[in-house]
Amino acid sequence: MQTYNAPLRDMRFVLHELHGYDRLNAYPKFADATPDLVDSVLEEAAKLATEVILPTNMVGDQEGCVLENGVVRTPTGYKAAYDTFRDGGWPSLAFEPEWGGQGLPESVSKMVEEMLSAANVAFGLYPGLTQGAIRALQSHASQELKQTYMPKMVEGVWSGAMCLTEAHCGTDLGLLRTKAMPNGDGSYRLDGSKIFISAGEHDLTENIIHLVLAKLPDAPAGTRGISLFVVPKFIPTEDGRPGPRNGVVCTGIEHKMGLKGSATCQLTFEDARGWLVGEPNKGMAAMFTMMNAERLGVGIQGLGINEAAYQAGVAYAKDRLQGRSLSGAKRPDLPADPIIVHPDVRRMLMTMRVYAEGCRAVGGWVAQAMDVAEASEDPVEKLAAEDFVAIMTPVVKALFTDMGSEAANLAVQVYGGHGYIREHGVEQYVRDARIAQLYEGTNGIQAMDLVGRKLGAHMGRYLRGVFHPIAEFIAANKDDAAVGKLVNKLEQAFGALQLTTGDLVQRSMKDPEEAGAAAVDYLRMLGLVAMGYMFVKSAKIAADKAPTANGDAGFYEAKQASARFFVDRVLPQATGLFLTLKSGKAAMMAMPQEAF
Repeated sequence: MQTYNAPLRDMRFVLHELHGYDRLNAYPKFADATPDLVDSVLEEAAKLATEVILPTNMVGDQEGCVLENGVVRTPTGYKAAYDTFRDGGWPSLAFEPEWGGQGLPESVSKMVEEMLSAANVAFGLYPGLTQGAIRALQSHASQELKQTYMPKMVEGVWSGAMCLTEAHCGTDLGLLRTKAMPNGDGSYRLDGSKIFISAGEHDLTENIIHLVLAKLPDAPAGTRGISLFVVPKFIPTEDGRPGPRNGVVCTGIEHKMGLKGSATCQLTFEDARGWLVGEPNKGMAAMFTMMNAERLGVGIQGLGINEAAYQAGVAYAKDRLQGRSLSGAKRPDLPADPIIVHPDVRRMLMTMRVYAEGCRAVGGWVAQAMDVAEASEDPVEKLAAEDFVAIMTPVVKALFTDMGSEAANLAVQVYGGHGYIREHGVEQYVRDARIAQLYEGTNGIQAMDLVGRKLGAHMGRYLRGVFHPIAEFIAANKDDAAVGKLVNKLEQAFGALQLTTGDLVQRSMKDPEEAGAAAVDYLRMLGLVAMGYMFVKSAKIAADKAPTANGDAGFYEAKQASARFFVDRVLPQATGLFLTLKSGKAAMMAMPQEAF
């Protein structure tokens, strides 16, 4: 049986203590979002996740979605849960009040997303995709299109979907064949087909707003000729209600290994009426607004599954009796000790724990930068925040989902033979988490984005937002009595990252295959060092506060223990990756193709 309790204390630590929420509250944009209000929002979100969303998780996995006459029926309980979610105003948290939003910071919204993902990641995909679609419309659509679609989407009465992929092309969107012909009245006629469209058809909202990539008749070849169109399932009437059915039909749904409660659709567009978003042939720029928002969201999905898997593992390890502690019986009153006494079980639980804490801390760091980029009126500060989000987006998407998948597998291992039995629910986490490493660009694509596009951009400017605060923290705390040893180990890993970065940039300039060979390992190395910084900084805060914390002393002691485990047992991977990356592409590319 699946259980979940939102880690509210750690969420508050990340928001208020680690990243200093007061900084955000000081911006006029977030002046009304007081710390007390934020904490109340998180508490209510925790109730929603546990009491409303969680009960749908196993049901959704067992039932899946069903396609009936072009209409997708979501699993039992999804519609009622979504109605509760919508009626509570949750879809509108981080959007502008002018569109019906509540104007809360993205860093708060991401914590709510984590709770939804931990409770039922398949359910969370429906509102998650809508958020990305809203971002794209807000940044690129005309005022008329915004007024037509955004209020209903922000309210959650209408949902959004991102229609990119076609059967013959995946990431290489320049090959897409969907066509858009002008109708002469400002609208366009779209014809083509799309596959792998999450939330492309369902019964949760009264309308679905598709953002579709297509090509105009005179479009140049490749990605330079792609335009973006808004294509509603039902064409809105003048008074804002769903009108006549558009030429968008769901012809099939994928039968997936996981995320079964999320409808992954095959869509056919036949004489579908759509409207251009942004400029002709500039659709990729608009779509990347949505894709980048989704990539951050997918990273949070990995974190949510990680946390749920960890909690499941802890509950089982405390309850399951087997063997005696190597240092002597810990529960002589019982026929055997709980398996949590065994070092290898502790290794797995602590690994899952620090993965979740580390991802939450780094995710909060990135989310706060998103808020600063939105709220700041200082162009220098704004640009620095945008740079930081740009370089960390692929790290969040790839590393968080990799760790989520690893954590889910560890949970199964903690359960042993019971882990692969459906009734316990942890094998579902493995299947759900695995998919997150693939969609919105595989994790290999994320790594290539980091190394091939972001690393050397603007003479390495993007890296400053990561490297500078780490270097400053190390310099200021090397001799700190409480965390000095942790800082020294962080310095070693950071030094390895710096050396690797310089060497990789140089080699990649001479041979692009060097970048491809190094990308995945480099992304993990950068992410581990960023997490190491978060952990040591957290340990410093905890050490300073623990002596006078009273009721919170246990939390701060645990925070220091997590930091020690990460620095001692996980962060050394970064220095090992230094040797891996130093070897270059030679061994990877040496074998002749015909020998495979």
